[in-house]
Order: sequence, then structure tokens, then C-alpha cells
Amino acid sequence: MELKQFLELFNPLPGNHYIQITDKIDATTLALQKMIAAVEGEFHLALYTEKKLQIPDVLKETKIEYIPNFSKPFRALPRDHDLVIFKDVFFRHQNPELLLRIAYTTLANTANVIIMQKKGTMDIENTKELLEKFEFRAPNAIDILPEYDLVMAKKMHMWGNGL
Repeated sequence: MELKQFLELFNPLPGNHYIQITDKIDATTLALQKMIAAVEGEFHLALYTEKKLQIPDVLKETKIEYIPNFSKPFRALPRDHDLVIFKDVFFRHQNPELLLRIAYTTLANTANVIIMQKKGTMDIENTKELLEKFEFRAPNAIDILPEYDLVMAKKMHMWGNGL
């Protein structure tokens, strides 16, 4: 997987916190962790899996939450993250709207949310509308990974939900 263009979407600053919500550890997980570690930030991982996975050594400092099934939400503190990435789990969850509410609450102002799904499995226009419904602004479909559809939107200060 070529991640150079994907990683160019981000501009991590010292002390930033990123969280990826996914069902597996892959190249995107490792690349995000490496990028945020380079600026002495924190990388958090919420893993939807029934069994404990073998964790690579480079993720030893990563805060990992194991979630046993797609009816349960991930946990995150209010305004604790500068980026939330849902990868391969958003539309499998029983309540995707709850996931967006949690994402909105945990994101700092002007921070981004990204929804990534295997190419062809996400209705991009409906996803953009859903993000707008939950007060995320400027949703865009970004075609930079051959295997994935990606929609990115921004939480704007003083818009909508007041957080």
C-alpha cells in the first residue's frame, strides 16, 4: 500500500493526539503511529476484535482499547483528539451515528474526521450528508489510496453542537 499521499493529508503538531478506530493493525496504523511519534504526540487505537491481537513492538506505547463487537462504541475523552480515523468499521457498527457523536465530542476544534472503507463499499454522497448532519463541515471524498474510499470532514469551532 502506497501511503505517501495519504500521509500528506496530515500535519501533526507537537503534542497532537490521533486515534484510529479499526478492526486490524495494518500499514496505515503503523504509519500514523510513526508520524505522530515523530512530533512527540500520542497515538490511540480502538480495535474492534473479539481476540487480543499480536501487537507490533512499535505500538508498545500506544493506548489500545479492545472492543468485542460492533454494538459497543469506542471510548474517548472530550476534546482529546486532533484526528479521528474510522477504517473498515464505520458502516459495520450497529450505530454509526453514535460513533459520529463520540468523534465530534473527542475532537478539538478545527480537527478532522476521516471515514475509510474498502473501495466500492461506501455510498460517498450519503456519507458526506451524514457528516454534515452531525455538524462536520466541508466533507470531501479524497481518492488517494487505490484500495480505499476516503471521506474527510472538519469540526468547526462554534458551529452546531457547541463543543
